[in-house]
Amino acid sequence: MDEEQQLGGPVRRVVAFDVGDKRIGVAVSDALGNAQPLLTIYRKTPRADLKSIGRLLRKHEVTEAVVGHPLNMSGEVGPRARKAQEFAEQLRAEFDIPVHLADERLTTWEAHQLLDQSGRSRRTVAERRERSRIIDQVAAVLILQSFLDARANRQARAKQNADE
Repeated sequence: MDEEQQLGGPVRRVVAFDVGDKRIGVAVSDALGNAQPLLTIYRKTPRADLKSIGRLLRKHEVTEAVVGHPLNMSGEVGPRARKAQEFAEQLRAEFDIPVHLADERLTTWEAHQLLDQSGRSRRTVAERRERSRIIDQVAAVLILQSFLDARANRQARAKQNADE
């Protein structure tokens, strides 16, 4: 029995992007609605990046996307947040899917904390290189899981209100 049969319908996959100047961390939701790390895209050109993303969206049958929106601590939109907004617009225009911006303040810091707790060291050059390869994926997982949890909470509240 495949995932669709187990859940009684098609699995709606959501992908999240932690967008940086050099790398894009990618996470995808699984059949149970949990965020899983997928890969890191090493940025080349905007066209090449979109081509890689297009292949990924088709392969994983993604129906919507979430882009980390790195607001300043004050909540204001700064240069990095504007770049994330532009990236989200490119995704909407290129792939015609819903794209959500999700506040991602402190996700990279939190990702480093999680890796520290899991015993991933930063002492050697090789350890730092491995860490930089996965840190963006971990941040994308945090962005996506936060988005999925918030959506589930909204849906549960709406159902509860409808039942009352």
